[in-house]
Amino acid sequence: MVLELLQSMNQKKRVVLGLSGGVDSSVAAYLLLQQGYEVIGMFMKNWHDESVTISNECPWMEDSTDAMLVAEKLGIPFQAIDLSREYREKIVDYMFAEYEAGRTPNPDILCNREIKFDIFLKAAEKLKADFVATGHYCRKGEVQVDGKPVFRLLAGADPNKDQSYFLCQLSQQQLAKALFPIGHLQKAEVRKIAKEQELVTADKKDSQGLCFIGKVRLPDFLQQQLLPKKGDILVIPEDSPVYTCNLITAHGELDSLDRRCLPLSYVPHQGSKVGEHSGAHFFTVGQRKGLHVGGTGKPLFVIATDTQANIVYTGLGEDHPGLLRDGLFVPLADIHWVREDRQLKPGETAKYLARIRYRQALSQATLQMEANGLYVLFDKPQRGIASGQFVAWYDGEETIGSGTIY
Repeated sequence: MVLELLQSMNQKKRVVLGLSGGVDSSVAAYLLLQQGYEVIGMFMKNWHDESVTISNECPWMEDSTDAMLVAEKLGIPFQAIDLSREYREKIVDYMFAEYEAGRTPNPDILCNREIKFDIFLKAAEKLKADFVATGHYCRKGEVQVDGKPVFRLLAGADPNKDQSYFLCQLSQQQLAKALFPIGHLQKAEVRKIAKEQELVTADKKDSQGLCFIGKVRLPDFLQQQLLPKKGDILVIPEDSPVYTCNLITAHGELDSLDRRCLPLSYVPHQGSKVGEHSGAHFFTVGQRKGLHVGGTGKPLFVIATDTQANIVYTGLGEDHPGLLRDGLFVPLADIHWVREDRQLKPGETAKYLARIRYRQALSQATLQMEANGLYVLFDKPQRGIASGQFVAWYDGEETIGSGTIY
């Protein structure tokens, strides 16, 4: 009875689905059909250069063929769209610029905001689509605020696959047009449905790596535009004066916030040389692998990079004070509220859960809004906060907002 009602309600609703050639979007297509939607499968070709892709990790021709076979099996129209120019301009160029500036980008978040729910959405609307759909593990809810609908971005039911973090930059306008058909399912249930429906993607391995590019050798990828450049690796002792400065100064409380939330600055005389690297722009805060420095006893971690001076600063051990920060800062222009009705005004604070990377456990945090931006203070210090990454904050399972870390 419920299914019949859904079919009656949705029989004239057209959905353009991002059919990637994976099991998640394949099952999403099937479920949309079961709910009575008119479904069009669309494969996005966003990358051509396979020279930096690790063999067989994300071959777009195979993905395109699998997507076409799924569409044929389900009896839905299928087409491909080439968005490689837009992808390079909005995602790849952004990646190069961020790494060159010594920041750590998150292309997957930008891909969702700029490609899947912008460029792709506009292409779908040209096909008279009412919605676009993807195979993301997240859910969409709706509440009424002042008599108007407000859309909620909710965590996926499978805690091991929840992808709400990757969608933390979506707007209300984008969410209004979005459907997430598999968000209420466990991954095992998705596989089971695919097998029952004899979809060619049922046992296909999940893709990994950069959105639409696949698993890449990041240094090789970055060297397409960023040239190797020899420089020093310096180690900063854990008892360095840079970590023992007084947090409260004559400038008062806001100065204390800056000291707790802004990245520390290092100068060469504070450390000693332990090795050489091939380019500071190839490294990120918290990184352990790729330094190729031995004989240090404790493991060596990157705590900061200076791309102008081409220096990589490191610390010994995972509890080195350079790895840990009480908080972070998001400049005013980089704050995004998924729930616009809950944005803070200068001087206001709020308690939320927050994370700074995908699959990281949520941590208690206090958000403090000031005229220049948002300070996020964690109850417990966080390891490896990197400029350029995204912090997202949650009320339970709902994503409330996000921002680019300064």
